[in-house]
Amino acid sequence: MINSRFLLLIIFYLISTDGNSQKRNNIWCFGDSVGVDFNMINSPIPFVTALRTRGSCASIADSVGNIQLYTGYDPTVLIAGADPFKVYNASNLMMLNGDSLQGGSAWYNQSLIVPFPLSNNLYFVFHIGVTHTYGLYYSLVDLSLNGGLGAVTQKNIQLQSFANVDCINGIKHGNGRDWWVIFRKSGTPTGTSNNTFYQYLITPSGINTNVCIQNVGSYNGTNLGKITFSPTGDKMVFNSYAGMLEIYNYDRCTGIISNPVNIFPQTTGAGNQFWGSEFSPNGQVLYVTISNQTSYLFQFDLNAPNIASSIDTLWTISNPGEAIGGLKRGPDGKIYESGPDTSPLAFSYPYSDSLYTMYNMNLGVINFPDSLGTACDFQPYSFYLGGKRTYWGLPNNPDYDMPAFAGSPCDTLVGISEQPQSMIAPQLHIYYHSHWQTAFINASNLQGTKGILEIFDVQGKMVHREDIEIVNGYYTHNFNMSGMAEGMYFVNLNTTTQKISGKLIKE
Repeated sequence: MINSRFLLLIIFYLISTDGNSQKRNNIWCFGDSVGVDFNMINSPIPFVTALRTRGSCASIADSVGNIQLYTGYDPTVLIAGADPFKVYNASNLMMLNGDSLQGGSAWYNQSLIVPFPLSNNLYFVFHIGVTHTYGLYYSLVDLSLNGGLGAVTQKNIQLQSFANVDCINGIKHGNGRDWWVIFRKSGTPTGTSNNTFYQYLITPSGINTNVCIQNVGSYNGTNLGKITFSPTGDKMVFNSYAGMLEIYNYDRCTGIISNPVNIFPQTTGAGNQFWGSEFSPNGQVLYVTISNQTSYLFQFDLNAPNIASSIDTLWTISNPGEAIGGLKRGPDGKIYESGPDTSPLAFSYPYSDSLYTMYNMNLGVINFPDSLGTACDFQPYSFYLGGKRTYWGLPNNPDYDMPAFAGSPCDTLVGISEQPQSMIAPQLHIYYHSHWQTAFINASNLQGTKGILEIFDVQGKMVHREDIEIVNGYYTHNFNMSGMAEGMYFVNLNTTTQKISGKLIKE
């Protein structure tokens, strides 16, 4: 007979092991002040956040399920015509220096949070510009600052300047530590099409700026889309609002995208305006939504000889129209569906104070997504959001707990040698935003705690000088250039042992 004390130790071990390994995805923040806490795995609990976003948002918890930070945009800033992305802390307040992140434009998959590998406190926040401010940017959060609530230590560092499709995503490298960040080039504003994917690798040394560029699969000509990975990361789907739905093989070791299978081609006119996509937990079933005057939820059998022919329409709705939005697989293995209330003459963004209905106060749920047909048990408007309201978007969170790719050539970190972050040469990034007439000055890998910032015009005249403080090797400053002449300026940043320089052009 098993000793009862020994049995209790086994049970405690199993509970504690599970509780500390699979909870970084357990907090969702989205919509009009909606939060969902999945820590009670069979009974998710709604809570209140600071967001009022119809789409782009991301959130991350720690290993035991406590919220660390989340992002979204502020519609009051958006209406004013500026860039509205903000970073929020665990107290539902804007994080120190967490405003004015570039990108914005109120799209749906524009932001992404990625942990800095091997760090307990540092997080990258990626944000892309689709229509308002083009490019791929990142900002850096340090949660050790401001009493543990965190601060943005670097902001609006631009990696690319072209327009992106609204589809940035991330996936764990096969070694279980590093990250791939993937996005797709948009044809905006030229009206062209392309099949170009871009990827950055993130390691304990930071972002490898040697971007990986691949041309694979069908051409896309819209700037609204989504990239979705399977639970094991070996499959990837891209769907676009222009009607394209394509699935690929994905190699987590190399980042190589291969073997494209076009399920539906890009169309002209209304066509299939694909919106969201998600894999079932076993990776063998794909769910896709169309948001149009008549909206649809489709299911595809990925084991079928012809995937397109396996389409099964699980649900349609035409009143209100455009009422189906994003899909996301939850920590409980169910798939959740979000949609707004777009009732004629009633819808606006943000919602009016009176528009509270069954359509925007609930999520749909696919209860058994591994099952085909009606056995998957899709229940529309079945998860109550505690009196808060949703739009089309759900959190753009990657699988933070995805393990190493067992059995792959890169499933181990043995032999991987990288330069520690503290040994990398100091870097200076400067980005000028013409709308605000502000230069975002960011420096990293600095030594010491004090320094001097100097700015010179093209004639060599010093136009600004100030003493600066360096925090954990980082320095960031928003320099207001209103009233200064257009032209080139030179920036020097000096510490007791280092000097780095850069330039900017005010236009």
